[in-house]
Amino acid sequence: MEGTRIEQFGVIGAGRVAQALAFGLASHSIEPPLMWGRSLEKLGAASAATGSEVAVSLDRLASDCDVIAIAVSDDAIPSIVGDLARELVADSPTFVFHVSGRSGAAIIDPLRDRGALTAAIHPAMTFTGRPEREVAQMAQARFAVTGSSASATEQARAIVALLGGVSIEIAEAQRTLYHAALCHASNHLVTLLTGASHALARAGVDDPASLLAPLVRAALLNSLDRGFDALSGPLLRGDERTIEGHLAALATDCPEMLPAYRAMALATVDELERTGAGIDLAALRDRLA
Repeated sequence: MEGTRIEQFGVIGAGRVAQALAFGLASHSIEPPLMWGRSLEKLGAASAATGSEVAVSLDRLASDCDVIAIAVSDDAIPSIVGDLARELVADSPTFVFHVSGRSGAAIIDPLRDRGALTAAIHPAMTFTGRPEREVAQMAQARFAVTGSSASATEQARAIVALLGGVSIEIAEAQRTLYHAALCHASNHLVTLLTGASHALARAGVDDPASLLAPLVRAALLNSLDRGFDALSGPLLRGDERTIEGHLAALATDCPEMLPAYRAMALATVDELERTGAGIDLAALRDRLA
C-alpha cells in the first residue's frame, strides 16, 4: 500500500466486522475487495452484501492483495496466521492486520517473519451485521492501533483514516486491559439493563425499556461528561434504609438480580471512598454484606 492507495483489499472472514470492513474500504480499493473464509455459504452472502468477490483459495488472497484484514474469532487467529504465512511470498510488502480487541500485533508475528507489515486495529464499537450503517458509525469511532513497527503503525493509522475513524495507540502489553475495560463498559451494560428490565416487569411495568431509556441515556451522557461526579441516588446520600429495602425487595421478587446489585453497589462504595465522600461508608458496606 502506497499512502492511502490500496491496489486490492482482502478480508479473511465473513462475519459482521469482515463485512463492515469490506464495505467501508471498497471505494478505496482499485480492484473489488476479495473475501475468503472456510464457509462458502457465508462467503456468498457476505460478498453479495458488500460488493466483494469471493476468493476461492487463500493463496489468491495472499498473492493479489496488498492489504489483508483478519476478521475471525480470537481463538481462530493463530490457525489462520499459520495458513496465511505459508502462502505469503517471502519479504512480501503486504500489510496485514487483525481486528481482535484482546490481542496486539505479536499474535501475527509469523506474518511479520515473512516480511509483511503487521498490526492490530480494533474498532471500539459494536457490529450487528448491517455494513452500510456500520460504515457510517465507524466514522469518528476510535480504533485501538498496535503496530509491530513504526511503519506498521503508520499504515494502520492510514487504514483507520480511510474509514473516517480516529486512531489511539495501545501498547502491546496493555491490550488485554484495554479490552477488559471495553467489555466491562459495553457487554456488562447489556446485562445490567436486562436485570433492571426483569425487575421492572415483576414490579408490573409493561414496557421496561421505555421507562428506562430516558433515565439511562441521561445517566450515560452525564457520566461521559462528568465522570463519577455524575453519580446520584441513595448510595451518594448514604441512605442505608433505602438500600436495605432494595436488598429485601430483590431477595423476595427478583433474587437473580441480587448478586449483580450487591457487586455494583459495593463497587460504587469503593469509588466513593476513593473520592473522599463524607458519608458513613462502613455502614453501607455492612448493609450490602
